[in-house]
Amino acid sequence: MKLFIVILLVVILLGVLFQSFAIMSTNKTEEQKYSLIRKYKDFEIRFYPSATIATINSYAKTYRDLSGPGFQKLAGYIFGGNKANTKISMTSPVQMDINDSVSTMSFVMPSAYTKDNLPKPNDPNILIKSTADEYVAAIRFGGYASDKDLKFYSGKLQNLLKENGITSLGNYRFLGYNPPFQFIGRRNEIIVAVDWKE
Repeated sequence: MKLFIVILLVVILLGVLFQSFAIMSTNKTEEQKYSLIRKYKDFEIRFYPSATIATINSYAKTYRDLSGPGFQKLAGYIFGGNKANTKISMTSPVQMDINDSVSTMSFVMPSAYTKDNLPKPNDPNILIKSTADEYVAAIRFGGYASDKDLKFYSGKLQNLLKENGITSLGNYRFLGYNPPFQFIGRRNEIIVAVDWKE
């Protein structure tokens, strides 16, 4: 019985240490820059300046079907799967636009890179693009994201925008900030472009 308790305590300690390392690692990851424009009770308006992204297109219609294969392809690119054999730092968040036509998954490139100085992907399905400046509404939630969560928070954000007389533009998108091995303190967001006049 004593041996079981000792083993259990060691496992718990290792788990806590691993999660602490995961959280510290996430805190050091470069995040896509934005300016907070206005904070409401349950959501906020942000301004995102143009950023350089690596994107894949997919016919996946669910978070589950897009997240695994999309992540593998994009991770392959930044881990050296490019013409220069260069490793590119991971940033956050990972972006997904899941819809009924063509879905996309994107990694934001570190701010030191532009379309002109990024190495060319080995995989021709990975596209390097510059996003447009945009205003978005954002709502946050925790835990591991699922298709049910994406649908729920997209609907909630849509209702909040209607209540506040804000017009949304285009698809609702998902932002994921944490690696899969981080269990505690997870951050997810749903965003949508809005018609915002300052």
